[in-house]
Amino acid sequence: MTDVAAGDVTSAHPRMARVWAWLLAPRDIAALAVFRVALGLLITVSSVRFLAYGWVGVLFAQPRVRFTYWGFGWVPVLPSEWMPALFVALGVLGMLLMVGLFYRVTVVLLFGVFAYVQLLDVTNYLNHYYLVSLLLALMSFVPAHRAFSVDAWRRPELRQDWLPAWCTVLLRFQVSIVYVYAGLAKVTTDWLVHAQPLNIWLSARTGLPWVGPLLDERWVAYAAAWGGMLFDSTIVLFLMWRRTRPFAYVVVVGFHAATSALFPIGMFPFIMVTAALVFFDPSWPRTLLARVRRNPVSVSVLAAEEGRAPGWKGRVALGVAVVYACLQVVLPLRTHAYGGNVLWHEQGMRFSWRVMTREKNGSATFMVRDSVTGREWHVSPSQYLTRLQEREMAVQPDLILQLAHRIARDFEATTQHPVEVRADVRVSLNGRMSEPLVDPAVDLSKEEDGLGPKAWILPAPEGPPVHLRPARSSHARVPGA
Repeated sequence: MTDVAAGDVTSAHPRMARVWAWLLAPRDIAALAVFRVALGLLITVSSVRFLAYGWVGVLFAQPRVRFTYWGFGWVPVLPSEWMPALFVALGVLGMLLMVGLFYRVTVVLLFGVFAYVQLLDVTNYLNHYYLVSLLLALMSFVPAHRAFSVDAWRRPELRQDWLPAWCTVLLRFQVSIVYVYAGLAKVTTDWLVHAQPLNIWLSARTGLPWVGPLLDERWVAYAAAWGGMLFDSTIVLFLMWRRTRPFAYVVVVGFHAATSALFPIGMFPFIMVTAALVFFDPSWPRTLLARVRRNPVSVSVLAAEEGRAPGWKGRVALGVAVVYACLQVVLPLRTHAYGGNVLWHEQGMRFSWRVMTREKNGSATFMVRDSVTGREWHVSPSQYLTRLQEREMAVQPDLILQLAHRIARDFEATTQHPVEVRADVRVSLNGRMSEPLVDPAVDLSKEEDGLGPKAWILPAPEGPPVHLRPARSSHARVPGA
């Protein structure tokens, strides 16, 4: 901020001057320090849960086949016996983030390790894991350790009670993207007109005490569907407005507490409740503490340097931030380039914040034919996959394609002949009757994955979903969280 080659803000273009003044305005660091602590705590707790419940072994040691993201097949896989140590490292790094020790190294390592774990298998994808990865990436640029941290205690010259406003703006933008797109994703006929898949999920929870009998009522599903859409679509506006912010946050806590009680969606509600804190006034922790102690709020943000335009580094940083923001806006929209129903063909589904919008079940059988001898085999996915992998694979065409390629390689190695691999896949979407998902006449071993549309995916079934009453179960996983 001392580079004045571009001159004072007042001598620059008036509009650009206002932008820089807004982005560089000093703001209390307290709120971002609390957010740093909360994010580190969530990562630590999540890591402990993975270790305590044995999920590390189930998700990373047991599988024999690994489903990779397009373009990331090169990511190496650690030996399975090393994976528990990786989650221990995540827990330790989360604690270091909480206390603000070696912050810069810690947050970069956290992002790297967390992103690596997510890249190991597509079947483990969840929206909140993706969100945490993005928040860690952004935090690596935000110096949230300059106060209320061990780093600031060890190095007094590092201490600073303020941060430029752009630090908060970036995090608010990211959380806003999640809510807005989650709301837009619910503006569908299935969700609003048929209250599906909420009708299916709520009907499966009638065994809950107190509220259980109500959950089988159709009007409750409609109220939840419309309420969920309106909540996601408007909550950012109410969080941004100072007068409604406290009440909006109470609604946030209540909404996510209800979803946590009704659906097994893990850490997602806790992450969203924590993420919403970035909308509060930057000094809210000091204000709260002052009220408890009955002392006036004191923070030296006015000592920050204002009125200067940044040099080339600042302009480059702004350019990178704009590119990042554009990607976050455009990436969820890419599915519209494919046409059709994204909940069916899944092209562009991931990274689009379609949170809890589909109930999808399927079954798949692969047919292998020796191109030389004509001999045929039927192959069950259970010969290759764990139960979780098989459930996810059967409804996602790119994973079906990956398994078909794996089966082809195995049979060609055994028979020493080229083989053809076709798939009989039937899928139910939001309570509809099962329909074929992929063309059973296409040799999937000859198809390649990529960003282009997949012609071998059959069109989505037409007509409304059937209002089925599922078997009562308290352990069903809600997809897409």
